[in-house]
This record gives sequence, C-alpha cells and structure tokens, in this order.
Amino acid sequence: MSPSDGSDNQDLRVSTGNRGLDSILGGGLDRDRMYLYEGRPGAGKTTLAMEFLLEGARQGERVLYITLSETERELKLVARRHDWDLAGVDIVELVPPETTLDQSQEITLLHPAELELGETTRLILDRVTASNPSRVVIDSLSELRLLAQSSLRYRRQVLALKQFFANRNCTVVLLDDMTSAENDLQLHSISHGVVLLEQLAIDYGAERRRLRVVKMRGIEFRGGFHDIKICKGGIDVYPRLVASEHHTMFSGEFTPSGNAALDELLGGGLERGTNALLIGAAGVGKSSLALNYAVAAAERGERSAIFAFDEGRGTIEARSKALGLNLSAAIDEGLVVFQQIDPAEMSPGEFAAIVRRRVEKDGARVVLIDSLNGYLNAMPDGRFLILQMHELLTYLAQQGVVTILVLAQHGMMGPTEAPLDISYLSDAVLMLRYFEHAGQVRRALSVVKKRSGHHEQTIREFQLGSRGLVVGPPLKDFSGIFTGTPVYTGSEEPLLDGRAGATG
Repeated sequence: MSPSDGSDNQDLRVSTGNRGLDSILGGGLDRDRMYLYEGRPGAGKTTLAMEFLLEGARQGERVLYITLSETERELKLVARRHDWDLAGVDIVELVPPETTLDQSQEITLLHPAELELGETTRLILDRVTASNPSRVVIDSLSELRLLAQSSLRYRRQVLALKQFFANRNCTVVLLDDMTSAENDLQLHSISHGVVLLEQLAIDYGAERRRLRVVKMRGIEFRGGFHDIKICKGGIDVYPRLVASEHHTMFSGEFTPSGNAALDELLGGGLERGTNALLIGAAGVGKSSLALNYAVAAAERGERSAIFAFDEGRGTIEARSKALGLNLSAAIDEGLVVFQQIDPAEMSPGEFAAIVRRRVEKDGARVVLIDSLNGYLNAMPDGRFLILQMHELLTYLAQQGVVTILVLAQHGMMGPTEAPLDISYLSDAVLMLRYFEHAGQVRRALSVVKKRSGHHEQTIREFQLGSRGLVVGPPLKDFSGIFTGTPVYTGSEEPLLDGRAGATG
C-alpha cells in the first residue's frame, strides 16, 4: 500500500514521535488502538517506543511505560545518552529491584517470576486505571508468554488486555523481542498494526538496521523495508524513496559544462533533468571531467553537490587546482557541497535521504556521484543496486537536476568490464578510453548514447592538465575503441600537441 498525505481523519491520528515513521504511515497511528513493535534484541524497539511516549508528553498527555524486562536504571541510562527528559513519563517496573526499595519512589517494583499471569495482568490494569494515560507502552510480551506457559492462555490474556484498553481513550504499543517463540503470529491478528524492526550483520562494516510495516488496519502505508539508524536523540528512519511521489516543474534547457568542445560533442550539452554516465578505466579522467560541471555551475551561481565514495576532499581539491578549476573557492562560498561517503558505515537509504536533502533544502542543481563502484560496495546484495539507482535517478530527473555518474571499469588496457551494467538507466553515456600512438599513451572520448537529442558520432582526443580539459577535433582515422584497444591510423596533425600538461 502507498501512504496517503495524512489529511483524511487527521484528528483521529496520533504521531509515533518519529518523523520518518509518520511519513511511512501517511501521518501516524490511529488513536485508541493497540499496536505491536517486534524485533530481536538490539533492533531499536525500546528507542522507538520511547519516542512515542515522549511525543505524548510534549503534547501534555499522560504517558505510561510498563516494563517487565528492563529496569528503570537501564531506561534512564538510555534516556541520558539520547538527551531525553523522562520527567513526563510515568514508569512502572515489574522486574526485580537491584537495590533496596525506596518507599518514597513513585515506581512500583515487583518480581514477575513470583507472580501468576493473572496477577501480573491485574497489576498492569490497576496501574493503567490509576494513571489514566492516553499512551501506554508494555515491554515486553515475552515475559507474559513465559508466564502463560501455553499459547492458548497467552492469547486469552492478550485479548483481555485489548478488551480492557478498547474501553479507554488510550493508544497502546506492545513490544515483543521474539525470543520466546518462533514464528508466533498470534499477536499479528490481535494487533491493529505491526511494525517489524531488524538488525542485520554484514560481512564488513557497521551493522544495518531496517524497519517494515507488516500491517496497518485502515491505514495506507509505504510497504517494503526502510533503512533506519539509531543515533543520539532517537532513531532516524529513511523512508524508501518512491520517485513517483516527487514532481517539480522545470525548464529542460542545456546545462553547460564550461567546455565548449565537450558541449559540442554532446550536441549542445546535457539537458536539465537528465543524467550522464562517465565510464572508463581507472585514471583515464572520469572524475576530472565530472568536476567541470560542478565548477561551471558555481560560476553561474548555481549549487552543486559532490558525493565522493573513493576520494577525500583534499585529493579532489588538489586535482582541481592542477586543472585550473577553482573548486576550493566554490566550496568555501557554499556553491559546492562536498560530502565524503563511507559505504561501510552508511546504508543506501541514508544516502538517498542525504541526496534529497541537498536537492530540496540546499537547492543543488548538479549532483556528482563518484563513483558507482563505491555505491555498489554499500549494497549487501548487488541485485538491488539497480532498483535503488532507478528510483534515485528518476527522482533527480523529476527535480530538474543534472546528475553525473562515474563508473570505473576493470582493467586498464585491452578488454574491460564494468562491475554492473547501468547504461540502460543513463540518458547519456560518455566513454573514455586509453589509446597508444607513436609510443605515447593518449586518451579518447566519445558519446555512445544520448536519449534527449543529437550528439556527435565522432571520437575525440582529450587531455587534462594545467589548461584544464582540452578536447581536440574529431579523429576520423580511428578504429577498435569498443575492443578496449583503440587504434589510430591517421596522421599527427589532428592530435593534440601535449601542451595541456598531464594529470590523472
């Protein structure tokens, strides 16, 4: 199901306390219903549930946290590390105390192992009746399941809880750590909605967390998995990007590269709302060529965003300086935003959210992704890279952004191979190749695809040096560029004289 805008029956909705989850649900949860947050220990259930209660406290509501698994001390430690103020959260602790009971405290301390299920349930109901809260979290149902000792008795007790809360103006979130039973779906049928949280360990790098709304009765929501990240202050939820939900009116005029010969090769340049793939061997000049678009945009007063997976800012600024491109000044003026991306620490969902923020909040009109090889490393399963890139590129196109993608092929000379075929998603494909002539290694550039209009069918030599990007005239006596070993059989006259200098 896709999320609505949340405008219908908004008065019946209650915020989850998490902006990302509210977006996935199209506005939040239905009031006065029972919901289930489930996931293995460490997935983020307690953090997400506490955000739900803190939002209620901010709205002046009475909120109640009933814990059967964590102690008050543990909860306060979590709150302190998130800079949360729990003054407005009433905590009922039904776990063994670690210290002598202080009668002056308002917190109830009992031993659940010594209680029958019915008595534990009665204590919960009594405290809810006394507090009369509008939001309640019960953490966790695994303890009730153990006390019940049978699935039938457990189900009856949960149904009794649901019936009790149905007669009160109270929204309830149940937590289940999924440790007491495998594939127990009883709570799914009882609950009004179910949110699943997962923690995944990949072969290298930080663990990945994700969230999925399993069901929501009567609420349209964005299905599938959404990347999440636990950070100071709560959980960042990155709703899965759906490009069809984002449309902006724009003019499709040409975007100059700052190099007249390159624009001529492209039939006038790249139109706004299109993307170009620069493909070639390592060191052939893909990144250097891409930088021309960011600097040219800055000279026009437009903003650009560079997302670097492979190189640091210092390296890129040094190269730009060697090419005569004043990238450092553009960054200092805020016209170019440079962001180093560590694929071992960042999920694809977080990356897409950062790109959206640069476009929508910072107004970036040119986006450089260097390189797709690094982005591929961020995906635990490469099969989904194409789907992720399709949504991201479609979104950028609908925002009128010119996107430059860099993809390094395996091998330097001879047959080369790309780690993935993304050319069919690209509006334009520029192929960069090495070739040898008269004992020198030279570089050739050609446009092999351009959806949006005419382009030259020629192959041109180019050089990178102190004069920047220099593109020569068409080389007619050229063959074998698609073999990876181009052969130039013409004369010396059409070739560049080498005065551009040399840089990678």
